[in-house]
Amino acid sequence: MSDLEKDNSNNAQTAIEKTILILRTQFKDVRATPFNPAILRMRTFAASNQKIMKLVALGTMAFDSLETPIGKANRIVGGTASYVGLSASYFTQNINLVSVVGGDFPSQFLTELTNRGVDLDGVEIRKDEKSFFWAGKYHNDMNTRDTLDTQLNVLETFDPTIPAHYKDADYLMLGNLTPSVQHSVIKQMTKRPKLIVLDTMNFWMDIAMPELKDVLKEVDVLSINDEEARQLSGEYSLKKASKVILDMGPKFLIIKKGEHGALLFSQDEVFYAPALPLEEVFDPTGAGDTFAGGFIGYLCAIGEVNFDVMKRAIIFGSTMASFCVEKFGTEQLLNLDKRAIQLRVQQFIDLSQFEISLYSYRLPLCEGLHKPHSICQCWRPNHLHLSQTVPPTYYQQRQRFQKRPAIDYS
Repeated sequence: MSDLEKDNSNNAQTAIEKTILILRTQFKDVRATPFNPAILRMRTFAASNQKIMKLVALGTMAFDSLETPIGKANRIVGGTASYVGLSASYFTQNINLVSVVGGDFPSQFLTELTNRGVDLDGVEIRKDEKSFFWAGKYHNDMNTRDTLDTQLNVLETFDPTIPAHYKDADYLMLGNLTPSVQHSVIKQMTKRPKLIVLDTMNFWMDIAMPELKDVLKEVDVLSINDEEARQLSGEYSLKKASKVILDMGPKFLIIKKGEHGALLFSQDEVFYAPALPLEEVFDPTGAGDTFAGGFIGYLCAIGEVNFDVMKRAIIFGSTMASFCVEKFGTEQLLNLDKRAIQLRVQQFIDLSQFEISLYSYRLPLCEGLHKPHSICQCWRPNHLHLSQTVPPTYYQQRQRFQKRPAIDYS
């Protein structure tokens, strides 16, 4: 090896050692064992020169009063922007919220968001008005609920104005508001974001379908539940519904199924992520918004947009949602650490991961050739034993050679 090659090798080794030192420093708050590669990649961004993606999230900041089979909570902080901001803050730093609140909204919560690096220049505070309020009661299945009270208050006349330093966002999350408001935010961007994610609901499908279809032409990802997917598409089969909806404009479709997980569709691919079985569910109100925050926060951390990255983002979004429902409102999201998130992600991996190789069953076949029994290890004497890797259909065709074939799965 030449001196130049030795120098290059030493420099490369030094660079690797520095990287390992940085990673060890970053992993000091978690277990020492190697992480899931997705988390490893996410956390190493702080030590790299990669641009931190700018996320802008539009949504409500509100009060909720809830009654579930577990208990009650009165006037707790809720709203799409609240949940998205908190959830995304565990993955990325450059988060910018667009919303409106009244003078009654707790300043402590706004301070908490600011301390997490969330920019609130896009949050309009109307000191002489009241914040949006919603009250509801959940049924025993936690999937259905009755709305008891809705007070739009400041939301009734909300017409968002995007701050100048928000307009070059890399990622845009449009929470569940009127389609016209969502569309107006897109139009205020000075450049087309790398990814636009939109959430909506059946209410807007009932009263503003033309406006909703217009905004769907502008977005990359639509996130709705299974009931909304069926209403929007007119198809009961979710697979057929996905085809209809994707033809409306979005490149990707997320269909949330509550306690049954979530589906991710593109024109050519489908991915299913399970929901984590939990011992107790206190409050599912913010689960969908928390899912969205984890989903887009992870995408911002990775900085790439493709189906494989989105599959991982679905898992991280589901992970954050599983924490949210364990307490009322935002309580659980305010008290997480990255170790807890990693362990919960590992639970998702363990829940759905298994190893199987199709057509890898080693099936001993006796060909009916008379040979010494020492050559054949099957239960029938004087037959040649052929261990082959064959499809089950092939085995079924050869059953006439054996009455009771032995199967070795090793």
